[in-house]
Amino acid sequence: MTLSGQAADRVVKIARGFLLAAVLVFAIGLGYSRLRHAGFIWDDEQHLTQNPVIVGPLSFTEIWTSARAVYYPFVLTTFWILHKFVGLNPLPYHLLNVAWHALSAVLLWRVLVQLRIRGAWLGAAIWALHPVVVQSVAWITEMKNTQSAVFYLLAISLFLQWREVPERRLLYWLSVISFAAAITSKPSTVMLPVVLALCMWWRDRKLVWRDFRALAPFLLVSVVAGAWTIWEQKFHAGATGPEWVQTPLQRILISADAIWFYLFKLVWPYPLIFIYQRWNVDPARPLAYVPLIALVIGGIVLLVKRNGRLRPVFFAFAYFVITLFPVLDFFDVYFFRYTFVSDHFQYLASMGPLALAGAAVWTAGNRFKSVPRLALPGVVLFVLGALTFHQTAKYLDAVTLYRATLAANPGCWMVDYNLAIALKDRGELEDAILHYRRAIASRADYADAHFNLARLLLEKGELKEALNHYRRTIEIRPSDADSHNNYGSALRELGQNDNAKREYEIALTLQPDYVEARLNLAALLLQSGQTSEAISQLEAAKRIQPNNSTVHASLGNALMKSGRMREAVAEFNQALQFTPDDLGAINSLAWLLATAPDAAMRDGARAVGLAERANEITLHADPIILHTLAAAYAEAGRFEDALVAARRGMKLANQNGKTAVYDALRDELPLYELGLPYHQATVHQR
Repeated sequence: MTLSGQAADRVVKIARGFLLAAVLVFAIGLGYSRLRHAGFIWDDEQHLTQNPVIVGPLSFTEIWTSARAVYYPFVLTTFWILHKFVGLNPLPYHLLNVAWHALSAVLLWRVLVQLRIRGAWLGAAIWALHPVVVQSVAWITEMKNTQSAVFYLLAISLFLQWREVPERRLLYWLSVISFAAAITSKPSTVMLPVVLALCMWWRDRKLVWRDFRALAPFLLVSVVAGAWTIWEQKFHAGATGPEWVQTPLQRILISADAIWFYLFKLVWPYPLIFIYQRWNVDPARPLAYVPLIALVIGGIVLLVKRNGRLRPVFFAFAYFVITLFPVLDFFDVYFFRYTFVSDHFQYLASMGPLALAGAAVWTAGNRFKSVPRLALPGVVLFVLGALTFHQTAKYLDAVTLYRATLAANPGCWMVDYNLAIALKDRGELEDAILHYRRAIASRADYADAHFNLARLLLEKGELKEALNHYRRTIEIRPSDADSHNNYGSALRELGQNDNAKREYEIALTLQPDYVEARLNLAALLLQSGQTSEAISQLEAAKRIQPNNSTVHASLGNALMKSGRMREAVAEFNQALQFTPDDLGAINSLAWLLATAPDAAMRDGARAVGLAERANEITLHADPIILHTLAAAYAEAGRFEDALVAARRGMKLANQNGKTAVYDALRDELPLYELGLPYHQATVHQR
């Protein structure tokens, strides 16, 4: 062949490669097209929407220097950068997740070609369109999977290139760097050194000492990341306690079950559930050993036949088990609190069996001479793509996902609990209460469900039942300061002030820097006439959170009640400096500037400005604000306006049953009719 002919062939080959890559990316985009309407779900808030290193107040450096948020630093960096440009619009995050997945599919195709796997493109396409990977692609949090997969596959590809041309050491070190990028995106890529060894065995049919030396940097990264991940899951994620206590035999049996479970989901992906039922494996039952025995026998057969006709099956199965190893029950993972298996755990592992399936389908398609060669692969991809398109509909929003999960796994207490939170956020309080009750019915000692149910019942005015659930929360978690604080608020609603005070004090004993409990205790003390004690609590709260506008406003009101008017003005001004739209601070300051006993403190013009602003915020419909506005107008000499505001305030107060406000306006109205402002003769509580 001439030189020009070779160049032409090369151009055709490159063009064909780009075309096939474009077809693959297009098919993925079509399969995941529904995600353009998807939002955030479940722990997207922990990783992104409410993650302090993404949305504040923590800084970017906290991503890489601490585990105060969720520790996947490279993915959090991606979130941080994207957030700077698009905020919390979910669409760009979904688009990027699909793009990572598409790039992973193209790289998988490249790696399979390098490994000389038959039907490489088809194997990559089957993996990319298989519905079992939908969870990883449709769930923004699992960008951990899609992003890590890109660098994981890139590391393999670069390593295999270096093996072909050893003198190009740059390829080798780029592979090491790619592995570091993968493992800081998701630590479950920790098994890459073993996967590289398996790939070398597949290519060369053997391993020599030089191969193991080449793996040394990868092993170092792997060991460090593995140790960190075990520590992080145990001490930061909180994977400790009775839910993670299993005997070594139980862990082996559960892991064997998981391997077969994942394989069967690849063969028959139905049903695919966001949270599967958590198994209870009993070593005393003889049938519990069947999956393990089958796994051992199958593994031995494949090992013996590894250099024969079953060599591809051994390679795919070995890759599958090796890659799954970090997410089997040998290690404590927080997610195992809910279930021992999840579709997103086999995102990387599924590449092996599905590549084998691609080779099998490609071979079978070539053998049926009576039908077009691409017919069988086309049917397989169409069916998988349709299943993926259908599966993505479950991930459009949290409520949709949780309802779909409960339809398939009705006893999932965690999903009932999270559905209740989502329904509460949508204002569907009755349905939220129903699902909190269901969560408690499935898990009687679920303290968070008791706590949140009590809050909703308190909001509805069902105080006695709310108290019961707060008491149950405290029985389960006696050292939980939040529970004692909220229990105190419920007791206060019932007029049991002494008991409420005791609960607030317990909360502060458990957590001395608990500002909300100090505010609640101060409000109770003020209500009881213990003004100086209330001021002491609020001053302590100010020392803990000097930039908290609510603390400054509350302290201002307490100081005003005690007659310390100038100090009160200073506190209200501080509150408005930190939160300019703090309605309570605006109203209290306006009232004080309009009605202070000391003429030197009064400022009618500013009082009017503040009160009018508060009136705008409340849409001219709050009688308390109108009371203040009337006094401010009178202090500024605008008596006709004061009369209009006072009469409207009286009307609204009468309609809303605010008797005290109505009576105050009724008593002040004659002053405004005479052209006189209202001033406090003594300390006046607001």
